[in-house]
Order: sequence, then C-alpha cells, then structure tokens
Amino acid sequence: MAMRTIRWGIIGCGDVTEVKSGPALQKADHSALAAVMRRNGDLARDYAERHGVPRWYSDAQALIDDDGVDAIYVATPPSSHQEYVLRAAAAGKPVYVEKPMAMSFAQCRAMIDGCRDVGVPLFVAYYRRALERFVAIRKLVRDGTIGDIRYVNVMLHQPLAADEANAATLPWRVVPEIAGGGRFVDLASHMLDFLDYTLGPIREACGFAGNQARQYPAEDIVSGSFVFESGVQGTGTWCFSAFDKFDRTDIVGTKGKVTYSTFDYTPVVVTTDTGTRQLAFHAPMHIQQDFIQTIVNELNGVGECPGTGESAARTSWVMDQLLSNSR
Repeated sequence: MAMRTIRWGIIGCGDVTEVKSGPALQKADHSALAAVMRRNGDLARDYAERHGVPRWYSDAQALIDDDGVDAIYVATPPSSHQEYVLRAAAAGKPVYVEKPMAMSFAQCRAMIDGCRDVGVPLFVAYYRRALERFVAIRKLVRDGTIGDIRYVNVMLHQPLAADEANAATLPWRVVPEIAGGGRFVDLASHMLDFLDYTLGPIREACGFAGNQARQYPAEDIVSGSFVFESGVQGTGTWCFSAFDKFDRTDIVGTKGKVTYSTFDYTPVVVTTDTGTRQLAFHAPMHIQQDFIQTIVNELNGVGECPGTGESAARTSWVMDQLLSNSR
C-alpha cells in the first residue's frame, strides 16, 4: 500500500510545539509540517522561519482552508479547543488536539459528536500511550507480572512557581477561564489517562478541591478516590503549593507492584516476591513523535492511534468529578 505524506497545519504554535510536537510532525515518517498559525503574525512568521515551515498565518480559518493542509493540530489553550476542532471538522480535516481535551466533559462530547457527524477522526495528545517507558509499564501490568491488580495510588506535589506568585505574571495554566482549571487539569490529566489506558475506564470518582495558597484563581490541591470498571480502586493527591517536587504512582497487585513517575525518567521499579528490579528508559528528543506516528499510520490505513476523543473524554469526565465540589 502506497503511503501518502500527511501535511499538517498547527493552530497555536506556542511553547508546546517548539520541541515536543512541531519537530515531531516534521520527523515522523510520511508526515510534514506545511503551515502554522498564531494570532500574532510576527510570531507565526518567526516560528515558520526557524522551523523551516513553508507557510504561516495569523488567521485560523485561513490555515484550515489551505488546500495544502491535510490535517489540523490544535495546540491552543483549552478554552478554544472546541471551536477550532469543530471548525476543522467542518472542513473535513482530521484533528489532533492538545490535552486536556476541552474545558469540560460536555465540551468533549460536543467535539466527538461534531467530528463523528462529518466522519472526521479526532485524536488527543495523551502521548504517553505510545512512549516506550509507558508501553513497558502497561505490559507489566497487563501480562500478570504483578498479579491481579488491587489498587493504585497517585501522588504529585510541586512548589508554587515564581510566576504564580504575582498576579501580573500568572501563566494561563492557572487561569480557569482559559485552562479549565489549574495545574491539576494540566498534569493530572496525563496521569489519569495513562491509568485509563492501562487499567481500563474509571466508572466512579469523587474528590475534594481547594485553594490553599490563594495565589491564583484555580484550585491548587485536589484529592480523591475512584473505582475502575474492573473493580480496581484508586486514590490520588495533587498539591501545587508544597515544599518540594514529588511524583509517584504505585500500581499494586496480588504478586507485586509497579512504581513509576509520570513526568521524569527515573527508573521504573518492579517489586515481586522474587525481588526488586529497575527498568531505565531514555527520554526521546521529541516526546510526541511516537504518538504522532500512530496518527499518521492510522490516517494512511496501516495502524491505529491509541488516543482518541472517546478515550480522552473519559479522563475529562473523571477530572470533572474530582473537581465537582469546587465548581
């Protein structure tokens, strides 16, 4: 089967696209970055010149309507995800959208319905589903290495960042009107999505969210519990005004446990009755490249992407439940 080159257009060529995704769209097999858009035309032109992209725009619709663009990558903040996804779908173009997928589960459903109604595939950037490190963790869990899974515990805490202590410099990720929440929705979404991929969908969740440091409008602490459809239980605590950084997930079974961090590359630790072993992995240069390759392959009819609108919407639903007492 002849493989065509998928020509991508980026809406919102900001920081996330500099290393994580933009070059990945260029380096994946049968993939090319044809055009970029940013509301500030000077910044769009600068990005295009630095990355060797043929065309740039300051208007999103102009990029969507570009006949030389086959698929759209929406890399804007969540507040505009629904709008751009639906506009791309209306043009008949497959869409790859950053995470979290939208501002709420209701918006996710609207995006899924809009894409389905016109027959356009929708993918969401939960790229850990394709990273070697996380593929290996999933295999350990699913092949019975640690037995039948009983529970999972997630802990993530970080200090306040310098730009979060000044109202004049607040990053958009802690402004609910733009991000849909705070650091929780930005970071916990990756953690919860990978658990969905590894352990199956969560059927029930409840939580408590608060703003303890009162440095910005969004929640800065969330704790909660959840139950998977399989009966596996889980707990989590995410705090963003703590004294240091800590990132740990334990998946515990009847024969052992797997311990890993989500946001760094410390070794994965596997503990069973035969002892403890560590699995080391290297971070890829462009962290989204493996995932983007699965999208390109699916669009060419030779594979399947593991991260869809349907799976991503489940993670948004869980976060909505964990945040529900603060909204």
